[in-house]
Amino acid sequence: ADIAYLRSVLPSTTEEDFFEYLATVDASEVTISSVPEGSVVFSRVPLLQVKGPLLVVQLLETTLLCLVSYASLVATNAARFRLLAGPATKLMEMGLRRAQGPDGGLSASKYSYIGGECGPAKRLLLAPRLPPVSSPPSLVAGFDCTSNVLAGKLYGIPVQGTVAHSFIMSFTSLAEVEPRVLTPLAGGEPVDLPSLAESWLPQVCELLQVSPDKVNRGELAAFVSYAISFPRNFQGLLDTYCVMRSGLPNFCAVALALNQLGYRAIGVRVDSGDLAKQSKEIRRVFRACSARFQVPWFETISIAVSNDISEQSLEDFIRERSEINVIGIGTNLVTCPLQPSLGCIYKLVKVNGFPCLKLTEDEEKMTIPGTKTVYRLYDADGHPFMDLMALEEEPSPSAGQELTVHVLGRSGEASKVRPATVETLHRTYFRDGQVCEALPSLPEVRSYAQAALGRLSPAHRRLHEPEPYPVAITEKLHLLFGELRQASS
Repeated sequence: ADIAYLRSVLPSTTEEDFFEYLATVDASEVTISSVPEGSVVFSRVPLLQVKGPLLVVQLLETTLLCLVSYASLVATNAARFRLLAGPATKLMEMGLRRAQGPDGGLSASKYSYIGGECGPAKRLLLAPRLPPVSSPPSLVAGFDCTSNVLAGKLYGIPVQGTVAHSFIMSFTSLAEVEPRVLTPLAGGEPVDLPSLAESWLPQVCELLQVSPDKVNRGELAAFVSYAISFPRNFQGLLDTYCVMRSGLPNFCAVALALNQLGYRAIGVRVDSGDLAKQSKEIRRVFRACSARFQVPWFETISIAVSNDISEQSLEDFIRERSEINVIGIGTNLVTCPLQPSLGCIYKLVKVNGFPCLKLTEDEEKMTIPGTKTVYRLYDADGHPFMDLMALEEEPSPSAGQELTVHVLGRSGEASKVRPATVETLHRTYFRDGQVCEALPSLPEVRSYAQAALGRLSPAHRRLHEPEPYPVAITEKLHLLFGELRQASS
């Protein structure tokens, strides 16, 4: 069917031998090497190297770029959010409604869970795959969970969500609550929860100095109905009407009623307004309720926020010392507004055994010729300080060896470096048409990304004015580069 379709769209003068050839095309002579998925990769360093018959590897170009680009971009974006939020704050991916279609939504859920880092120093994150290494305890990679249930089913990502405003607004009075009773956690006679919550409401309003007449009874009914259905997972969306005059009193009344029956509410969410300021006001109320009603766990109830959260939002939360525990991020995660596309390229560097070079007036866009091996050089503290590209036939550098290198983007003489440790970045995952390396699970990739980020020095990892990370080539590759440029000019 595919060949028939191509016959229908290609010029009628296309030779029949071409279609017969296409029917025989496969990947049996293709070999692909890559950095492990979850790696931190810097500008100019190849993510993938593909070898095989020219026509076949040309046909793979669009597929590979499509698979690599958005996945790397959203994982990188997720890691930026994680680095800003720190390890203690829970991050929830909730961008399906804003994603680039259902496929984009699934990809965003999957790759934001992995996480990675790409900052102004032109870092990016990606590719197939390697077993995890031990992770530093101070860093967490990626997001903690997703609201995308299908992503949870397909990829095993933890799934969480919150209440919708439409659910709150669908109630108008406690008379609509059905069923009405809840059995205490320890057992016994079922209790009428609407009546119990309503009995707590005046006490809460007195503490908060809020008039009970200002509290929306439909909102209270929605909270009670949700609590009856999910008494161990009760959470309240506070800003459908007014956070301080209605949402918060109603939530506290229901949470205290549940506590009387042996249950604990798990959290609240705010989706509008000054989120940092409101989080501090809500925490103050929780502490006051904890003290007044002798409920110690009440002061630790989780506070979640959402509403077009950006990197700037996270910086504001930190600066204002917010009491936020969970952050739901959608639009600014899945659409990657700071850099909507990654700009990966797929270029020919060797053909018929001869290295080749794409020339351009913009030196940064020139390809690096030849089949290469890429090494990451580490200092004595275990931080990577340079990536080094060498021709495939060159001997591998070793720890403690003095190396002559030429840093890309810097004119002038060669530099001397002496790494404490040397790591080969690429591994072969696909050889002669077959997967030849065991592929890790998503949690293993996530752990690998966490470790990779943890190894970066703080100067390279920071998001504002990071120290540029050098990528260099060997003396031999530098000479080849110069010869090909001279020959082509």
